[in-house]
Amino acid sequence: MSSAITFVDGQWVDANAPLWSSVSHGVWLSSMVFDGARAFEGVTPDLDLHCQRAIHSANALGLRATKTAAEIEEIARDGMQKFASDEALYIRPLFWADDGFVAPNPDSTRFALTLSPMAMPGTGGFSACLSTRRRPMPDSAPTDAKASCLYPNAGRALIEARGRGFDNCVMLDPMGNVAEFATANLFIAKDGVVKTPAINGSFLNGITRQRILKLLRDRGETVVECRLTADDVYHADEIFNTGNYGKVMPVIRYEDRDLQPGPKYNLARDLYWEFAHGKAG
Repeated sequence: MSSAITFVDGQWVDANAPLWSSVSHGVWLSSMVFDGARAFEGVTPDLDLHCQRAIHSANALGLRATKTAAEIEEIARDGMQKFASDEALYIRPLFWADDGFVAPNPDSTRFALTLSPMAMPGTGGFSACLSTRRRPMPDSAPTDAKASCLYPNAGRALIEARGRGFDNCVMLDPMGNVAEFATANLFIAKDGVVKTPAINGSFLNGITRQRILKLLRDRGETVVECRLTADDVYHADEIFNTGNYGKVMPVIRYEDRDLQPGPKYNLARDLYWEFAHGKAG
């Protein structure tokens, strides 16, 4: 099978099947959360944690999750059986409210889960620049949820970056600190020390981010969670990201600097692949 499928109302349907009407609160007023997990090379690293985060996001947005994390994982694994065992998939559980006025009616919460064939991006790396768009703080947006309403601003940041000839971009928080890439968490290496922005509520503490922190520290690497400035990123020896789409990916051009995938990135990626395949962690 090569086309995406969706589980909704107890059955698997084509992913293009309609899920909501134009008056659904989730469409009209954005009461929608999702998560993303990966199946690739026959493994599904941290799938349980992604399912748990979907529940957390629903609660944070005022929804009432209609599935447990274990039930979401069971549905995902059932759907995976409909694809080749080695096919790379994007696993996306979704909760939204169907009713409410401005505030969602939690009793109207619905659930769907989509499995989409999506190749892993490989190790070629990507280019990035500094964005003029910023991540919001938790008192102005639901930053404690993986909420769909947060992504249009990330999309605008990507449009700006691509207009300048880059693949992605670094976004700051409202105070001017580095937060993350538009689509993933950010790491740098400088003088042999790995650094990543400290969690301050403006961006999610990503599941792959947490996994890389643990794997590197367990290996004896010095990894510092701290305040990073735009200058810190610009002058870094290495820049790489962590996220669900590509897991660990290197920056090969940042603004006017050409970079190479460095030893800390290579170690992080190798450790993650060992973990994903049950050889470490």
